Amino acid sequence: MTTFSSADARPILIVPYMWIGDFVRCHSVVKVLKSRWPDRPVDVLATALCRPLADYMPGLRQAIAGDLPRSRVAVSAQRELAARLRANGYGLALVMPRTWKAALAPFLAGIPQRIGFVGEARFGLLNQWRWGERRLPRMVDRCAALALPEGAPLPSEWPLPELIVPAAEVEAWRERRGLDTGRPAVALCPGAVGPSKRWPAAAYGEVARALTSRGMAVWVVGGPDEAQVAAEITSAGGPLTRDLTGPDLRNAILALAAARAAVSNDSGLLHVAAAIGIPAIGIFGPTSPWHWAPLNPLAAVIETASELPCRPCHKPTCRLRHHRCMRDIPATQVMEAVERALAA
Repeated sequence: MTTFSSADARPILIVPYMWIGDFVRCHSVVKVLKSRWPDRPVDVLATALCRPLADYMPGLRQAIAGDLPRSRVAVSAQRELAARLRANGYGLALVMPRTWKAALAPFLAGIPQRIGFVGEARFGLLNQWRWGERRLPRMVDRCAALALPEGAPLPSEWPLPELIVPAAEVEAWRERRGLDTGRPAVALCPGAVGPSKRWPAAAYGEVARALTSRGMAVWVVGGPDEAQVAAEITSAGGPLTRDLTGPDLRNAILALAAARAAVSNDSGLLHVAAAIGIPAIGIFGPTSPWHWAPLNPLAAVIETASELPCRPCHKPTCRLRHHRCMRDIPATQVMEAVERALAA
């Protein structure tokens, strides 16, 4: 078992999964590390997509840009990244992805302690291997376990992720976008990885129409891939509905921070909303909330009342092609949850 000196003040690097939700989960890892070593700076490797999240995570010193190609090793890019890592003088790196490629730059940078679960023949690239990853059912358990001493039991509860967004930044963003500062807004997040996790656009449109009929503003939030569904929702919702989708995740973060509540599929933006602390309603179809919901409390978890033996399948596309786990959820059920959240 590798031990660490409590007097070691060298920075720590986290190499996280680069999906938005998993990146938010990594703030729990930051908190675990800071509780063990309060005086050691903690940095995180981040893609351009996820990098804005790091600006709002207390306890995190900085994000190191690391947009490496997915389809190839890109040795020159790995060496360039390794040079930047070496300049920071890291003493410890936690490598969360199980891929060979994720461990290469920390190895080339000569970081003395490189911890990760065994995977893809990374012997040598890592010098402290952990076993038993597949016995840990939740992603947060797999990631945060690396921040604990080897063999330590997992806590019953992990520290909750936080995204602290300054109110002045939120108001400045709202004014720049020309959004009515006196009208409360609900954010709708219709995107997700894989079509099976997406509640139908028509159902989101019904929710938008019900909210705007009550005088609420509705903001459709997501990435460029949600442009088409956003157009359908804004058409159904009417003039008080705005399409705020786009490539910059910071825009989505600020929209969620400004909103009174959010409705989201099981996606990264659900984790963002929950970590910000606004009332968030999560819609779960093929996935299990216990496995994949944010650690932060949700205002409501929406699931179908239909008895479906195929659920949860955790598949990105419906193998049976009926998509009932999402289609059977009525807009009225979601709207009732929104009204309860707004009233509370």
